Amino acid sequence: MAQKRRQNIINVTTNETPTNFFERLRQRQASIGSTLCIGLDPDLSRIPKACKVSSRPIFEFNKAIIDATIDLAACYKPQIAHYASEAAEDELMATIEYLKNHNVPVLLDAKRGDVGSTAEMYAREVFERYAADATTVNPYLGKDAMDPYLDYTDKGVFILCRTSNPGGSDLQNLLLKGGLTLYEHVATQARDDWNTNNNVGLVVGATRPEELRQIRQICGDMTFLLPGVGAQGADVKQMVFAGQGGGMLVSSSRAILYAGEGEDFAEKARKVALETRDEINRYSH
Repeated sequence: MAQKRRQNIINVTTNETPTNFFERLRQRQASIGSTLCIGLDPDLSRIPKACKVSSRPIFEFNKAIIDATIDLAACYKPQIAHYASEAAEDELMATIEYLKNHNVPVLLDAKRGDVGSTAEMYAREVFERYAADATTVNPYLGKDAMDPYLDYTDKGVFILCRTSNPGGSDLQNLLLKGGLTLYEHVATQARDDWNTNNNVGLVVGATRPEELRQIRQICGDMTFLLPGVGAQGADVKQMVFAGQGGGMLVSSSRAILYAGEGEDFAEKARKVALETRDEINRYSH
């Protein structure tokens, strides 16, 4: 594993916790009674005016959302492009540091996919520069492109399997020799070949309950990151029933972040987060 050579590595104070990301995640989910993951995807055009007066508007927005929802979220998921596009990497780092100082797991959504030394640099960026606990990766280039991430045995690596976007069917539903679809092949590879360090999860769209059920049958109790609840309109009941039998991390972003536009935006975000958590729990027990 690459040695730390950057000077801008996040420094955090942590209490003793399980070393494996998925163990930490399960521990937090059990302690707060929630599988909700809140995406932190700030859009400057939608951030309330109260935050824009700050020299760090994105961080102030994130902090307000976190403070209002921290007892409801098992994990937070910043999407790296929302920060890089605004040259706001320092605000992303501040957000991650704030979360880690509150002992909350951070999943940095990057969906990287590249080969060789480039993949190594991307992995260092996510896990060393930003000190994220987990990330998302694209499996299209194969295992050697994911190895730099998988080698961080204490980190979580969520591999794209069956995504929630409409165009996901263009490739993921292609039928391969042997009768499996491409997404089923990815799930099988994740189960049999990629999870040797017990640090792999899968990204499976909550908007596709039938495919979710099939992937659960393939992968057993592996943890799934389930985007699509909220703005994308996934049916929570169908999602929970299809995904039962293993770990679930249910992601919602826009529906929570932009529930309100006024000075009470954080309170309205909490209301939606609470309703979402309660709906998930209603069908989970």
